[in-house]
Amino acid sequence: MADSPAQTAFDRHVAAIQSGDREAFLSNFADDAVMEDPVGPSPLDPSGLGHRGHDAIAAFWDKMIGPGAVRFEIDRAFVCGDEIANVGTIYNELPDGAGELAAPGVFVYRVNEAGKLVSLKAYWDYDKTMSGIGI
Repeated sequence: MADSPAQTAFDRHVAAIQSGDREAFLSNFADDAVMEDPVGPSPLDPSGLGHRGHDAIAAFWDKMIGPGAVRFEIDRAFVCGDEIANVGTIYNELPDGAGELAAPGVFVYRVNEAGKLVSLKAYWDYDKTMSGIGI
């Protein structure tokens, strides 16, 4: 698994988020990447079509990732070809004491030939996650 480009991209993803490195986070994505977090329509993505390209992914960082403190607890990972599916929980401690989000789910990352993320699909329940902190 350590030699998998998908695992390597996921490891870079986690490192960039946990160190608060916005530029490293964005550079890990291909220019035409699509991030669906969560998959389907939600207040974070009303169209349900995903955040497409660096500008949209950067806006997601600015709204959801950058202001908080994100940590990953991955219980299992499955590497298949150019993808990795992680089963676990992603936590985000929101700023100003607003609470902590806990999003259990399945998180699927796909890379291109250059090892850049072209797709991130996060399968988690927005309503249940937000109700857990009273938002």
